[in-house]
Amino acid sequence: MIKQIKLKDYILIDELCANFDNRLNIITGETGAGKSIILNAIDMVFSARVSKDVIKTGCDKAVLEVTIENTKHDLSEFYDENGIDNLGSEIIITKEITQNAVRSRINGTLVNQEILKKLRTMFVDIHSQHQTYTFLQPQYHINLLDAYAKDVYGSILADYKENFKEYNNMCSELETLRNAATATDSQIDFLKFQINEIEEANIQNSNEDNELTQELEVLENAEKLKELTGGAYWAINGDDCSIIDCLNRIKADISKAAGFDSSLDELSQQFLDVLENLRDVSSTLRDYSQNLDNDTQRLNDIQERLFLLDKLKRKYGGSLDSVQQNYEQFVNELNSIEFSTQNIEELQIKINAKRAELLKTAQIISEHRKNYAQVLSVLIQDKLAVLELPKARFCINVTEKELSQNGIDNVEFLISTNVSEDLKPLAKVASGGEISRVMLAIKSIFAQTDDIDTVIFDEIDTGISGKATQSVADEIVELSKTHQILIITHQPIIASKANKHFYVRKLQEDSTKVEVYVLTGDNRVKALAELAGGTINDQSIEFAKSLLNS
Repeated sequence: MIKQIKLKDYILIDELCANFDNRLNIITGETGAGKSIILNAIDMVFSARVSKDVIKTGCDKAVLEVTIENTKHDLSEFYDENGIDNLGSEIIITKEITQNAVRSRINGTLVNQEILKKLRTMFVDIHSQHQTYTFLQPQYHINLLDAYAKDVYGSILADYKENFKEYNNMCSELETLRNAATATDSQIDFLKFQINEIEEANIQNSNEDNELTQELEVLENAEKLKELTGGAYWAINGDDCSIIDCLNRIKADISKAAGFDSSLDELSQQFLDVLENLRDVSSTLRDYSQNLDNDTQRLNDIQERLFLLDKLKRKYGGSLDSVQQNYEQFVNELNSIEFSTQNIEELQIKINAKRAELLKTAQIISEHRKNYAQVLSVLIQDKLAVLELPKARFCINVTEKELSQNGIDNVEFLISTNVSEDLKPLAKVASGGEISRVMLAIKSIFAQTDDIDTVIFDEIDTGISGKATQSVADEIVELSKTHQILIITHQPIIASKANKHFYVRKLQEDSTKVEVYVLTGDNRVKALAELAGGTINDQSIEFAKSLLNS
């Protein structure tokens, strides 16, 4: 549900923070006071179309923030996929509008319009004279029907969708194989040439070129290395004037000194360790120098090998890793090409069997859909009669289409509100008062099966009066038991049912401002009285009190 909305420098509002009840929220006010501002702001938070005109005159930007309390949906995967912080049950959606840009954020993370659309379809239905979501869009009708009858054929549909995924994968594999089977002889010969070229190179590992380069550098500088390491050995341990010879004399002196003062024993041992380490270094240098060999043949072999590896790297990606990856790709392509016609035929047989199985299941699902479409059509039509549309006809039309992930059915809601008119798509209902009641009727029937928390009706009472108003009010109260409702109304009967009543007024002082208040006690009675009679007098006050007590 929508927990809170904050607006700053938005149209005629300096700053606003409104906290909503989880059931029925009513918005009233004088004509032209700006009652739609709040609902339009909620719509704008989710919408791609944003006008710069909503920035309050004299301000740099407008900021809109909606906080949603999520109690139904597991959004952990949604958050992970889009890099959004998980704030638990709260979702904070912010839209910042400047003259040059519009930025949307969810929990502080910048997001695009597609991500906002996903949230909108999960949490909010907006119904107005100008636009309405979910119920009017035919692509959602099949999901609404399936959700209503999920206890009857939901598990069958779930299994069908899994099997359809397998069927799709098999069809994709067959297409790949058929494309591969059409390869020309020259393509096959070229693939074989590339594979043989890489295989004959017998690459040892992805770092072979670096290892050979290092070895080459040693061989190319063998004489210099022999001279340097040999000279170092000779200086350390070569003759009577060597470093070790000098250190031996020092060692003898320290040993004698330690004989006179035992505190020098540790120092004598440390010196001895240094001397032994130096002898080890000396031995290593001697062995290295003696074992260095100016191997001309090995030098030539490495140069030739590096030339071959460089050639392969230039052709196949710039590194030995890329060469090996290309090799695997070439082998896979060749294997696909050489996949026999018999195997293609076997896969086609499996696909045909899977399709037949899917069609059989889709027919079962279709029968269930048609049965429940009739049931729902009657329920909704009865509900429309309760809402003072007795001549309305409603039909959920199920027609056949090509096999898809949802089966073989197209589902669309059709309606006629006049006896002289044929059934038409729901989106073509013209009257604002009629469409609001149609949406209310449908929403009431689907209330127990959909997962959308918040339903917004902008001026649901347009074009209705008298008995219809009471019927609409009663239905709204019933719907608010399972959904959060936000409604703009001019009807005191509807407004009297509010769990929370917001009043919007426009102030004309130095500048024009819109302010929003929560009405309680006497203030609410006066607001209802004004709605009922246009003026506040004893008669309208008594009527308002009677509404609140009914």
